[in-house]
Amino acid sequence: MQADPDRDWALRLADVRRSFRSGKRVIHAVDGVTADIPRGAVTGLIGPDGAGKTTLMRLVAGLLRADAGEVTVLGIDVEKDPLAVQSRLGYMPQRFGLYEDLTVQENLDLYADLQGVPQAARKERYAALLPMTGLGPFTARTAGHLSGGMKQKLGLACTLVQPPELLLLDEPTVGVDPVSRRELWQIIDRLTAESHTTVLFSTAYLDEAERCQRVLLMHEGRLLGSGPPSSFTAEMAGRSYFASAALARRPLQARLAQAPGILDAVIQGSRVRVVTAGTEPPDAAHLARITDLSLVPTAPRFEDSFVARLRALEPASATPNPATGAAARSTDTTEAGNAGAPAVIHVEHLTRRFGAFVAVDDVSFQVARGEIFGLLGANGAGKTTTFRMLCGLLPPSEGALRVAGFDLRHSAATARARIGYMAQKFSLYADLSVGQNLRFFSSAYRLVGARQRTRIDWALDEFELRPMVDATARDLPLGYKQRLALACALMHEPDILFLDEPTSGVDPLARREFWRRINALAESGVTVLVTTHFMEEAEYCDRLVIMATGRVLTEGTPDAIKAAARRADRPDPTMEDAFISVIEAADAPVAA
Repeated sequence: MQADPDRDWALRLADVRRSFRSGKRVIHAVDGVTADIPRGAVTGLIGPDGAGKTTLMRLVAGLLRADAGEVTVLGIDVEKDPLAVQSRLGYMPQRFGLYEDLTVQENLDLYADLQGVPQAARKERYAALLPMTGLGPFTARTAGHLSGGMKQKLGLACTLVQPPELLLLDEPTVGVDPVSRRELWQIIDRLTAESHTTVLFSTAYLDEAERCQRVLLMHEGRLLGSGPPSSFTAEMAGRSYFASAALARRPLQARLAQAPGILDAVIQGSRVRVVTAGTEPPDAAHLARITDLSLVPTAPRFEDSFVARLRALEPASATPNPATGAAARSTDTTEAGNAGAPAVIHVEHLTRRFGAFVAVDDVSFQVARGEIFGLLGANGAGKTTTFRMLCGLLPPSEGALRVAGFDLRHSAATARARIGYMAQKFSLYADLSVGQNLRFFSSAYRLVGARQRTRIDWALDEFELRPMVDATARDLPLGYKQRLALACALMHEPDILFLDEPTSGVDPLARREFWRRINALAESGVTVLVTTHFMEEAEYCDRLVIMATGRVLTEGTPDAIKAAARRADRPDPTMEDAFISVIEAADAPVAA
């Protein structure tokens, strides 16, 4: 009997190509990809914005037709029989179509109808899905009143109403908190262990790639590499270090990022984590001419390999842009946010109610001039509501708020002139060009004449937007949308900058560029408040609070919060470990 060549493979890609035309440009979204994905495993699809991940998933699902090459799913040629493929796979796109006015149960019933699940089979299927996703107590709640993490779990449950052999998940954990991310992964691990479901999982969180059995790394439509995550990590042995010096961490990171032979430099607590271009140990005495620089080797991680491969593709002349205007005003010996800096934000017993629901409950904190202050919390913790009150967009029910010296109850409009705000959903006008968005927002901040032209020229040059000044905002890659949104928020040179999950879904290189700019702004004296679900990003904060159900659970420096989570079996906890520890401690029942 002839062996089945597809028996061990859920998906086979052979020189797959797909292009799109955008105006006069041809975009090669998938460019000659060849790869095999084994059955019963979780394969991560990794790549920066515009790498072609979503297009590849749509080709696999039979929603797009390849220009060339072959896509074989579960032994079926997708081009010849897409309906047969679709009957055997589940696909959860980035924007899964929940019906927010329907309850959890009604959404499940609707998707069971759409997928042709017999009535007799539904009770048993729901009995498996509801406990697995933790949605059992919420079947009567409308989807619109679920937290972000619960919506993602409901979307996954709807996708799984008909058990698939191949499950496609397109960035399912973007915008959800670490606890919800962990719960989603528990569901995926259970599916692969119990049902032997094959999972193709695209993600912007590179720590998630290390949970996959195999990864495919894409860039500009091409496959840069594939294999177990450990094979990528092993390439970086001997190239990762923790750096410390008398210099404060933000100027130290800025100096190291520009130093010859350094591929990557990111802040991690009180130290800077660096990755070198070669395996030879760097000479600390000469590196960036930093006095008292100490380098301690540390274990490599998957993200190091990702960054190294993408850096290798950059033009030889390309160097990180450290937001030159702000950086030029910073110093090498002090770090904004140190003790003694005057407080510019005062929050005292802040409460906000929506009817009987208390979204923010007796919150108090202060933020100093030039400090980067983080608001962390689970989905629905009250972070965005707190932000909106601090920006003067929403009045508090109780408590006192002073921002830049103004009482927001009486002078909200005056205070807003001193504030820049970058919303969680980029508040750009999609049908306007880059230049038109800059002109609109500068006008909204009452900039006119030569002052307006100067600031627009600054934004185009500082954020490298001039080559696409006439491109519509809708057509920009996510990283460039982020640049434009930040430029718009800074047009009037605010004293205080609010960032509401500013890098959600953005790839690591764009995230690093973004934080170089934010660090430079803080060094120049701009106060920054940021919410984020990306825990490594929380390391950039001078101080942070962790919230849940509208209350502050803990406040402190990243190092202090991580130290509080230290245990015998976890001597060096990550920020994500610390976050989950704080949330779980708050949820634990109180002993009688």
